[in-house]
Amino acid sequence: MPRIVASGGRQQAFDDFCTALKKAKGNDFIVLLVDSEALVGAGDGSWTHLNSRDDWDKPAAATDDNAHLMVQCMEAWFLADKDTLDAFFGNGFNRGALPAKAEIEEIAKADVFSGFKAATRRCDKKGEYGKGRHSFEILARIDPARVMGASPHAKRLVETLIEKAEA
Repeated sequence: MPRIVASGGRQQAFDDFCTALKKAKGNDFIVLLVDSEALVGAGDGSWTHLNSRDDWDKPAAATDDNAHLMVQCMEAWFLADKDTLDAFFGNGFNRGALPAKAEIEEIAKADVFSGFKAATRRCDKKGEYGKGRHSFEILARIDPARVMGASPHAKRLVETLIEKAEA
């Protein structure tokens, strides 16, 4: 069964990934999943982006399948399923305040967060969006098919996980 390990910060996630790679046994498949923090260049793979942005070198034991990006931040994935956001936040949620661009991977991180702040400002049920307070619950509720349809990086992640699970 898959196991998710949420690390503290970005660098901690990379350090934990490198440690897990070194300790991997048998059929263990280790994935680094982090926000890209910025637009990923056309044709750039995850490791190319992570090297140029964070100066992270691909570990010798890693392949291209081991690194995946939530472009530009995890919350951009939520924009693919605004119906779930409506249901989650309830009364006071202002769906129209969220970025409307269909290409969710092109929406700047700052615009995603300012959109969530404005959209949830008057929510009486859940209050204003908070990454630690709401993010994992929303992630568990959003429709994966909608996210995959709106995010090539999410689609790549899901397809990779399915392929590895079937191997």
